[in-house]
Amino acid sequence: MEVAGVGALFLLCVLLTLFFSSFKMYKKKGQLPPGPAPWFLLGNLLQKDVLPLYQSYPKLMEKYGSVFTLWMGPKPLVVLCGYEVVKDALVGHAEEFGGRFAIPIHDRISKGQGLLKGGNEKKWRELRRFTISTLRDFGMGKKTMSARVQEEALYLVEEMATAQGKPFDPRRCLTSAVSNVISSVLYGSRFDYKDGNLIEQLQFIDERFLFMRSYLGTVYTAIPKIMDYLPGQHNKVFADGEKLCALLREKVESHRQTLDPQNPRDYIDCFLMKMEKEKKSKEIFYSPEDLVMCMFAFSIAGTASTTNALLYSLVVMAKLPHIQAKVQKEIEAVVGPNRVPVMEDRERMPFTDAVIHETQRYQKASLETLPHAVTHHIEFRNYTIPKGIAIIPLTPSVHFDPLQWETPEKFNPDHFLDGKGQFRKRDAFMPFSAGKRACPGEALGRMLLFLFFSTLLQNFTFQLVGEAKNMDLMSLYAEVKTRKQCAPVRAIRRTV
Repeated sequence: MEVAGVGALFLLCVLLTLFFSSFKMYKKKGQLPPGPAPWFLLGNLLQKDVLPLYQSYPKLMEKYGSVFTLWMGPKPLVVLCGYEVVKDALVGHAEEFGGRFAIPIHDRISKGQGLLKGGNEKKWRELRRFTISTLRDFGMGKKTMSARVQEEALYLVEEMATAQGKPFDPRRCLTSAVSNVISSVLYGSRFDYKDGNLIEQLQFIDERFLFMRSYLGTVYTAIPKIMDYLPGQHNKVFADGEKLCALLREKVESHRQTLDPQNPRDYIDCFLMKMEKEKKSKEIFYSPEDLVMCMFAFSIAGTASTTNALLYSLVVMAKLPHIQAKVQKEIEAVVGPNRVPVMEDRERMPFTDAVIHETQRYQKASLETLPHAVTHHIEFRNYTIPKGIAIIPLTPSVHFDPLQWETPEKFNPDHFLDGKGQFRKRDAFMPFSAGKRACPGEALGRMLLFLFFSTLLQNFTFQLVGEAKNMDLMSLYAEVKTRKQCAPVRAIRRTV
């Protein structure tokens, strides 16, 4: 009887929570931009003509305009579409749209610490400023950041060569290589590609992003306080996240015991030195747990996003052999066969640079931008958007904006080349977002993509095998995005 009574009480609490959340939802609805009508309790979660956004946004824009509201359960989400609207928000109104919205999947792990948190804006800005400065000036120790990436690129070539031209899924070795660079920057060491700790860490990253993209992940984001009491895959994801944080805490402690302030080795050393310098400050921005959570953010976000971009670039080359051949010809002319590409080569390789940029632009099904939050009430595009509302500046709507790109639905490196064949920047290219919330690891991400891509194309010719040969580029990216498996490829060793 006692168990039944507790169960009934729990069910009553859940129903009351849902009822009051829904009441708030319908009260807010009239204050926000228009959008598809939400269902009671669920919002737009089960409406196939609404989610996923990268597929539905053109029709939603046609009906509601470039600013519209969706409901993730009882929570409103204002979506911004098209280059002009997104730029106006992120750059023209950077302060108003610069808040970080609390994301339950991240917050349950971070507990308000590090770079993934919402809340304390001043602390977030300080940690972000320190991180960008440290990564930008990373000339400390024996190797610069560029040298670390070049070294890992050679390990990656060796690993791919072990396939001996037979079909294989390149995801694991690419993820390992990207993760190793990030690990080297964070705590000064890399792993063998068959190391058990590395494999376990990468499995966690895969499962976490699969969960975030899944329907269950969307439901968790909508009603986390209820989901926390229910069984499901989310509990394993969070348990594995705690394991990774424990490993990172061990790294921090080891560095603390061996720290030489005159010879900082990596990001951990720089953070510890900053923490010691600021420990008498009235406001504590640097703590051991903030360090762990900054490392956690880089480990999961940096590895996943860069790996997907790199993996897709190889699949595109395999699908479009005429473009692959042109890239290789440029590499041969500028770099040759006897040295590793360096960042200084990029300015003399405009076509290769354009292909890398176009590959990033063409990832229509990429992860939606992390939500921003409105820092105070604002009049924007004839709508009043209340303080605290979540905002999604939809990147695919920018990268496929027909007003900004000559052939948005076509893979076309000429988007990034001028009439003389020289590389040209495009304002509507925002793979790392824009404004004050742009990705702090952007410089490292760009470096990884160029050096890995050019080194791999210098050494291999990639070919699709099996059914993948008949897929279009969007279908191939859908396979890359699942993170379960990638279309198998052959990496044929080149002899020049």
